[in-house]
Formats: sequence, C-alpha cells, structure tokens
Amino acid sequence: MPALPATRAPRLKLALALGIASAIATLALFPYLIVLMPRLTRLPISVPLLAITQSLQAGALCGVLAWLGLWLGERYGLGAPWLRAWIYREAPPPARGKWLWAVLLGIVSAVLVLALDWHGQVHAPASRLLDQAWRGALASFYGGIAEETQCRLFLMSLLLWLLARVGGGVRPWMYGAAIVLAALLFGAGHLPAAFSAGMAHGPLSIGRIILLNALVGLPFGWLFWKYGLEHAMVAHFSADLVLHVGAQLALAALA
Repeated sequence: MPALPATRAPRLKLALALGIASAIATLALFPYLIVLMPRLTRLPISVPLLAITQSLQAGALCGVLAWLGLWLGERYGLGAPWLRAWIYREAPPPARGKWLWAVLLGIVSAVLVLALDWHGQVHAPASRLLDQAWRGALASFYGGIAEETQCRLFLMSLLLWLLARVGGGVRPWMYGAAIVLAALLFGAGHLPAAFSAGMAHGPLSIGRIILLNALVGLPFGWLFWKYGLEHAMVAHFSADLVLHVGAQLALAALA
C-alpha cells in the first residue's frame, strides 16, 4: 500500500465511524461474554445496563485509538483506504482488493489453531454447543472490528512509528517487527478473559493462549500492511467464525 503524505490530516470522521462500529460490536459481544464469564450476571449492575455502559466506553476508546492510529500510521502507508474512500467519497485505492485472500487466510489460520489445540475444545451437549455457536457468531464482529482497530490500526502503527523514530526513519524490516510484536501483544490481550473463564492455569497454558492467538494475528498484521485495515478485519472475522461457530457446529455434529 503506497505511503501517504506525512502532512495528511487525521481522519476524524473515519475514526468516529470505527468508534461507533466498535461500540455496536461490543454490544453484540455480551451474549458470548455471559456464557464465558457467568459472574457478570451476579454483579450489582444489571446486564443490559452493563452492556450499554461497556459498549459506550469501548466505542469511545476505539474511536480515540483509531484517530491516533491513523495519525501515526498513514505516513507509513498504514490505514483504512477502502473505508476512507467510502466515507469521504474519494476515489477507491488504485490496487484491487484481495478480499478472497483475506477470507482464506483467516480460515486457514483458524483451522491451524484448531488442529494444534483440538484437545482443548470443550465437548458439551449438542444443545449447548449450538447455543454457543450463535453467540460466537455475534462475538465475531467484536474481533473483526474492535480488536483490529486496537491491535492493528493503533498498536501496529504505534510500534512502527516508535521503531522509525528510534531508527532514524522507516525500514522494511520494521514492518515485520511491528507485525510480530503486535501479534504477541494481541495474544497477551486475551489473557484477562482466559483468567476470568478459568482457562489459564499456569505458564504452559498462558504461553499456549498467547502463541495460538499470535498465530492468527500474524496474517492479520500482514494484510493490514499490504492491503489496509479492512482486509485484516475480513480475515479476523472469518477466523472467528471458524473458531467460534464452525468448531462448535462440528462438535455438535459429533456429540
């Protein structure tokens, strides 16, 4: 993706759109969270009010992070060119999108994770697995929108900006370093939910959670670098559909 001029103004409307989309995605995440973390239903605040409050907070946070990510990354060719063209009624990027590649990379990375961690999949009654499948479908929007805004648009752009500042300018290897670092931090970002759900019990399980999530984060970062945030979003959404819907349906069929 060609670099944009360093003086290009931050995209406020685009950041606002990503913030709103992240808020809606966070709201859609709550049916999944209630099953993953049942303690949410025992808090002194009602679940609907908690969902609305958390969604508004997540939307505001993602909007700010999107604004910062665009400001930091556009000078190095990192951004959301397709959404930018749509929101600002600009000409679309000259290069054709690789949407099918994004879907395939998301599916392949998710299948690889399942192959490496199939023993960790929960075997439950078919009715429960089917219930988890529709909840997982809704949760997939959070991964594709909010997590990509946070971990690719903001975090990867920040890492590349820091590397370029320290190194006296951007170098090709810095993109690879930012992809890997962002993927590892993306993996570590799943630890709080894993601890709350009782899925992390020691160093080995913690390392497994980080590395398996980092494994799918690598192609997302590469797609973000080469084709823009939207391709990373499509890949992440596709991967989550396999992990949170396809896997549950497969287990339900085997139950």
